[in-house]
Amino acid sequence: MLILAGSLVTSHEAGLSVPDWPTTYGWNMFTFPPSMWVGNIFYEHGHRLVASAVGLLTIVMVLWLWIAERRRWLRWLGVAALGAVIAQGLLGAVTVLYFLPPAISTAHAGLAEIFFCVTVATALFTSPGWNALPSTPVDDARLRGLTTATTISIYAQILVGATMRHTGAGLAIPDFPLMFGGLWPDHWTAAIGIHFAHRVGALFAAGMALGTSVYIWRRHMDRSELASPALLVLVFMVIQIALGAVTVLSGRQPLTTSLHVVGGALVLATSLVITLRSWQIRIGDRVPRPFDPPQDRPKYVEA
Repeated sequence: MLILAGSLVTSHEAGLSVPDWPTTYGWNMFTFPPSMWVGNIFYEHGHRLVASAVGLLTIVMVLWLWIAERRRWLRWLGVAALGAVIAQGLLGAVTVLYFLPPAISTAHAGLAEIFFCVTVATALFTSPGWNALPSTPVDDARLRGLTTATTISIYAQILVGATMRHTGAGLAIPDFPLMFGGLWPDHWTAAIGIHFAHRVGALFAAGMALGTSVYIWRRHMDRSELASPALLVLVFMVIQIALGAVTVLSGRQPLTTSLHVVGGALVLATSLVITLRSWQIRIGDRVPRPFDPPQDRPKYVEA
């Protein structure tokens, strides 16, 4: 929801519709009258409220982890999530107060994806499926390398896309799937270069995702924790490419453009889950369950 709210701000060019921070036209953010949520103010103010709710939930998550979680590294992962959401809020403030500098706006978008990934990872690490018995994690070094490279390529593609959005290059190449009527741009500008890099990056990321999924289906089809998200990431990737095409052909219609941003986050999160599953045997350290057999129980006990 927060990523969607933030993308709607950019898609409607509403980033400066509320020019002050942390107040909203001098009001406390939480007491700003709903009757004044008009025009683009609705998107920017709504984004701030959703972000505040996410920040509050993150604090609750961290406290809960430190009270109930026995894995020390996971408790600190929660702290990292809180640090990321605080930094994200500060970047948002700088973005408004300095009139949407492209570099800061792009960093704001990139950090949002990192925070999302940390929360997804926390959800996975605390899930029953991660700690289930008697399943033995897959030990496949080639799979670990492939999934890691895929997730990195998807994140890099998202950064290029964020750069394209915040530098106004979204329609630098106005046709699709061709580029100015051909397979290659017939002229170049900085904006065209960024847009072209985003299209090439999409093909590369899609190829990596397809290669990862095919590898999983050939080698580990019996492992549903890998095979199911391998299918899901391809479904999300197809939807994402379709949304990208419609974004260009519609002249960057705001809702479609925003859904394209959300689609990128879903592709990244799904790829991350596959990656973490492939590394599970190295991460180990699952939560002991009451029915776990003691590791030091002797085979024979003398009377």
